[in-house]
Amino acid sequence: MSGGPTTPAPAPAKPKTPTGPGPRIALRNWRISTRLVALLTLPVVAATSLGALRISESLDDIQQLDNMKLLTEMTKQATDLASALQEERDQSAGPLSNNPKATGDFSIKAAREKTNRARDTFLQSTTDIEGDSGSGSLNGVREHAVQIAHELINLNKIRQGSYAAKTNSSQTVEAYARIVEQLLSLSTDMAQATSSPEMIQRTRALAAFSSAKEYASEQRAVIAAALPPNSSTFGSITETDRQYALAASENQASQLDSFRSVYGEVDAQELLKPLDENNATIKAADNYAERVLAKSDGIKTQDKRSYKDWVDADSSRIQEMSKIELTLLNQMEQQARELRNSSEQSAIINGALILIVLGVSLVGAFVVARSMIRSLRRLQDTATRVAQDRLPELVKQLSESDPQDVDTSVESVGVHSRDEIGQVAGAFDEVHREAVRLAAEQALLRGNVNAMFTNLSRRSQGLIQRQLSLISELESREADPDQLSSLFKLDHLATRMRRNGENLLVLAGEEPGRRWTRPVPLVDVLRAAASEVEQYERIELASVPATEVAGRVVNDLVHLLAELLENATSFSSPQTKVKVTGHALPDGRVLIEIHDTGIGLSPEDLAAINERLASPPTVDVSVSRRMGLFVVGRLSQRHGIRIQLRPSDSGGTTALVMLPVDVAQGGKKIPGSQAGPGGGGPAAAQAARTVRADAATGADRFAGLAGAARGRALLDLVRDEAALVLAYSAAEDVDVERGFLEMGFDSLSAVELRNRLSQATGLALPATLLFDYPTPAGLAAHLDEVFPSDSERLLDPILQELEKLAADLPATSADDVLRDRVGNRLRELLAKVTGPADAPPAAPDPVLDDLETASDDDIFRFLDGLDT
Repeated sequence: MSGGPTTPAPAPAKPKTPTGPGPRIALRNWRISTRLVALLTLPVVAATSLGALRISESLDDIQQLDNMKLLTEMTKQATDLASALQEERDQSAGPLSNNPKATGDFSIKAAREKTNRARDTFLQSTTDIEGDSGSGSLNGVREHAVQIAHELINLNKIRQGSYAAKTNSSQTVEAYARIVEQLLSLSTDMAQATSSPEMIQRTRALAAFSSAKEYASEQRAVIAAALPPNSSTFGSITETDRQYALAASENQASQLDSFRSVYGEVDAQELLKPLDENNATIKAADNYAERVLAKSDGIKTQDKRSYKDWVDADSSRIQEMSKIELTLLNQMEQQARELRNSSEQSAIINGALILIVLGVSLVGAFVVARSMIRSLRRLQDTATRVAQDRLPELVKQLSESDPQDVDTSVESVGVHSRDEIGQVAGAFDEVHREAVRLAAEQALLRGNVNAMFTNLSRRSQGLIQRQLSLISELESREADPDQLSSLFKLDHLATRMRRNGENLLVLAGEEPGRRWTRPVPLVDVLRAAASEVEQYERIELASVPATEVAGRVVNDLVHLLAELLENATSFSSPQTKVKVTGHALPDGRVLIEIHDTGIGLSPEDLAAINERLASPPTVDVSVSRRMGLFVVGRLSQRHGIRIQLRPSDSGGTTALVMLPVDVAQGGKKIPGSQAGPGGGGPAAAQAARTVRADAATGADRFAGLAGAARGRALLDLVRDEAALVLAYSAAEDVDVERGFLEMGFDSLSAVELRNRLSQATGLALPATLLFDYPTPAGLAAHLDEVFPSDSERLLDPILQELEKLAADLPATSADDVLRDRVGNRLRELLAKVTGPADAPPAAPDPVLDDLETASDDDIFRFLDGLDT
């Protein structure tokens, strides 16, 4: 069975994951403290809002109750004014009904004066309300007070027409009643100004009882207007007045029932006891009024009595009602005060609760956040210290010493809680321990690899050294030029193999076994480095200063320079030369320049290579690709040598090698020099004088000998120095007739012996000295032959300096300073030959003075400026 081609199922889409931290305002980027604050903000704000509403309600209640206090004061004034109006109306009813012109009656005048005083007090209270409260709930009360004030303006007009119509006294009573009703209705306005049920109940009860009192006062006024001034005749009441008074009586009973209903039956009964108890005066007055108003001629069925008797009798009831009314006002004021205190206390409690809730919330949030943040900060600080300090330092210690001698214990973060933070801290401790374990294993592996490198290098070095000795022996016995050329090539190849073997030692962090114990001239170091390069014939040495390199640095410096020369010859045309020059700086340092005309390097590659030279990286696979640069960086770092590559003006690359004072001056510490590795002080002259003094001392020692004595001294010198180079225990172990090659000398040890002999005798000896004179006895005889006489020793340095000055003579015509300097030096040399003379002092050299305090970087920048 066959089928068509199947379409492969699409690969499942990879879930999208965030590629970065995202914006700062993203929730995941919030700080822990910010998240806790945000978490607590909503409930705290909600609770605070609710509490604020409660406080606001309590403050509103306090404001309303404060308004109630003002209204209660005003209601008291209104009630007093209403009582004064009632008293004025009732006291005026009898006299004015009988004599409209009796306005001068004492009772009328006293009542009206009392009313005027009560009116003024009331109007003042209304002014206080308008000035003391801006609440919108009192707008209706203020408007009502304004209406009452207008009504009181008409009071004089009412007084002028009081009881003028004998047959219709109810008209005057009604006029007064309208003002009184306006005053009593203020208590109803009080109910609108508050939301307290208790206060509303009190104001309604007061309004009902005050109305009942007003109706009782109307009855008193109508009956008093119907009675005569004395009890000799019966009074007379019109039907209109009777009906008016009868309606007032019914309204009184109705308002009292309302009062009992609003105030409460029990409390009302207790309060109305003075009216309902067996008070003979009140009861007699009630019975008299009831019979008078019962029928049209009811007044004539009763005993004759005057209006004064009636007013006095019925006043007992009105006075008791006034007392009850005042009690209600006091109760209402007390209730308002209690409610205000309760509202104020509630506002204080609510505010305190809100503050407590906020305080507890904030303190709780702070405590929780602090506990979390402290743990997180400890974790962060520990992680930072481990990543930036502890782990790199541990790796460094493991790389520099035996892993068994390094403390690899891991200090815990210190967060041992059971929450997620504690779990993260525990996980970090595990990661830290694992990282330390891996670092220790890597250090152990690196140590094993280094040991393997060292072992391989040592083995190959031994074989190569034997090979070089054999080649040197063959060279000394071979006379055929072609064969010698082949042997020289083999010698160079073996030397390069030895350098590659030494590279393994540098990779392993070991130092070479070959060491020089005495300083070596820089020119010999450069020649030795050139001899290790395959294309050595392309290397051209020029202008090398007469300085010596410390013996401890010679092998490493030869190796370093050989690597740089190898690069210069490898990356330049075979038809070009690689020029090597040296410059002795005034402060004792020496600058070596290696110029090639190769393909050059880009600025980026130069910067990267200079960085690697200044800070050699850790040994890894990439190092093997540029092993030469790594070895150069390691060797320069070992001895404080500064190396920098820069583009050459000829199109290639220039390598600058700055030798510090302790390297460039034969390892001698210059007194007063502040130079460290790569630096120097103004001590070149002192260094040169020290080196020259050593040579002069040796030359003077042998110059004082003659004949056989000098020959024996020179032979002893050769034996002593050979024993030191070969590390023999005594000079007697050196057989003066045995060949140097048989003793174990190679090319480097031969150069070292030549340098020692040159230093001790002050003679300029060739590098092939040991091959030209292969036995200690032959070499000592040669030294005795070439040792100069006293006059030659005196004139030789003078002639050398004259040769240097001769090179400067062509430029003296264009340079005044140089001309003065050459002239002064010639005078000094002349003084040495002819004897002491008063020679003028030498002119200062401004260039040398500037270079005395220059650092390595300053000199590199100075050379860059010369190129541009």
